[in-house]
Amino acid sequence: MKTYLALVHKEAGTAFGLSFPDLPGCFGAADDEGGILRAGIEALELWFEDAAPVAPRGPEAISREVAADLAAGAFLIAIPLVQPQSRQKRVNISLDAGTLDAIDAAAEGVGLTRSGYLVMAALNEIRGQH
Repeated sequence: MKTYLALVHKEAGTAFGLSFPDLPGCFGAADDEGGILRAGIEALELWFEDAAPVAPRGPEAISREVAADLAAGAFLIAIPLVQPQSRQKRVNISLDAGTLDAIDAAAEGVGLTRSGYLVMAALNEIRGQH
């Protein structure tokens, strides 16, 4: 799975603005900090509906490119490219009730459904192992 770095800006009285240095013209916005990841995933999904694959650069190259923005208070966040397939599959899993409560709270914190959050967490774990 590919991960792209988004540059996040926030000025007083405005939404969080996301741009992707590897993808000129790919933008997103989130009303609050909890929505940044979701906005980034959606921006990437929309971008790659009509765009050819682009290899993401590493954090060193991008940090050098956006150094002035970072010095002014912007920050970078890794956004996974989640390319949904047309086929959904329903599964049944068993979880400890306390773990499920923690998952639901974390999902709400980033503006995702339980299923969306579990998928994101699983993909992040898979990405970290490869």
